[in-house]
Amino acid sequence: MFAKSILKLASHDLIIIGGGPGGYVAAIKAAQLGLNVACVEKRGSLGGTCLNVGCIPSKALLNATHHYHTAKHKFKDYGIVVGDVKMDVGKMQATKKKTVLKLTKGIEHLFRKNGVTYYVGEATLSTDKKVKVKSAEGEVSHDAKSYVIATGSEPIQLPFLPFDEQQVVSSTGALELKAPPKRLVVIGGGVIGLELGSVWGRLGSEVTVVEFLPHIAGTVDTDVGKELLRILTKQGFKFKLSTKVTQGAVATDSSGQKVVKLTIQGSDGKIEEIEADVVLVSVGRRPYTKNLGLESVGIKTDPRGFIVVDDHLATNVAGYYGIGDVINVGPMLAHKAEDEGVAIAESLAGKKGHINYLTIPNVVYTAPEVAWVGQTEQQVKETKVPYKVAKFPYQANSRASTNLETDGFVKVIADSKSGRLLGMHIIGSNAGEAIAEGVLAMEYSGSCEDVARTCHAHPTLSEAIKEACIAVASGKPIHI
Repeated sequence: MFAKSILKLASHDLIIIGGGPGGYVAAIKAAQLGLNVACVEKRGSLGGTCLNVGCIPSKALLNATHHYHTAKHKFKDYGIVVGDVKMDVGKMQATKKKTVLKLTKGIEHLFRKNGVTYYVGEATLSTDKKVKVKSAEGEVSHDAKSYVIATGSEPIQLPFLPFDEQQVVSSTGALELKAPPKRLVVIGGGVIGLELGSVWGRLGSEVTVVEFLPHIAGTVDTDVGKELLRILTKQGFKFKLSTKVTQGAVATDSSGQKVVKLTIQGSDGKIEEIEADVVLVSVGRRPYTKNLGLESVGIKTDPRGFIVVDDHLATNVAGYYGIGDVINVGPMLAHKAEDEGVAIAESLAGKKGHINYLTIPNVVYTAPEVAWVGQTEQQVKETKVPYKVAKFPYQANSRASTNLETDGFVKVIADSKSGRLLGMHIIGSNAGEAIAEGVLAMEYSGSCEDVARTCHAHPTLSEAIKEACIAVASGKPIHI
């Protein structure tokens, strides 16, 4: 069943277009449930943006530079004496690529193991309810009873500052830099900008973040956003909030070096000129549907180009479904796409698929990490639901103190009548792992008292979650 290219018509129960987190998970799950499944991916490497040029390589660089920064600046506090610590960027990049290759090959192995047919090529939907797959070997059509579109998204570029992936880079180019630029300007203070700014800032780049909004990290809770801003500023980030970039161009300076000249304007109308050696544009992502043929089939998209789906992930055309970044539902996150992939596979196999968009966690992999699930305090206020809120600082957590990582806190929000957890927000070490407890509690409509009465190992960072929940449930945390 496994083939990278087959130049003859083949029929399947299901063809999935896109081999990213949503697509490959849907393919494997559907095959496990007994369907004859094929997956079309033009990249030639499975895993999509996340595995190839997104989540995985960025975390490899974040982990490496975090270790470097710790060794250079914090080892002495632990009593560890080392010599002059240096970073071999070439080795770091090579290790990253090795990790990515291992994981992509791992997905190919899972396709073979589960009997998923793999077509390498560009897919285009056709009016005869077939999909044309164009590869270096030619073009051939395949048909299926059902189709799942999982083509993901791509970075948005500014019209006056197109990507060249050298001086003006997307997240893809920022992952491939051969050396830290002296001056790095990040346009957009969201997750991608803050993470990649952290990577190169730790290696010596002067990082300036230009953000149109008056805060960073997008939809993060206001209290958490303020704390993250304080911590990153302390780490050396410079922020220009409530500021927009109005013009930009690559130029050559007096020494013959290429630089990027930007014109920025604050909310007060003040105009400023700034220069950078590299500019990372991270102002968002848009659905990727190029040459897909949505119009020929009649699949509806919204004004921003996202495929419109219903509660069952179905498009307006029978037999066609959508998941992941390309659809108009839910956050643009890899794990959201994975859950949708499982849900659509189960539905097409005659079972009941499940996806709860209210309990999808978000993580920012800065240091410290930021993670949250559910509603922010601002969102709860807008619902007019009476609520209680409490915070527990890592300063009062014994494990955080022993680790010398006391920045941050846990914040929980609960319905004041039922005690049901409405939102959990964490800024601190390992927040991305810890948030799973909040996700599980919310998935099963748990209360803060439920979490507070659950025994947590000591000493662990997770005790901060318990203490915050105790504070909401009784108003009397133990260790503060």
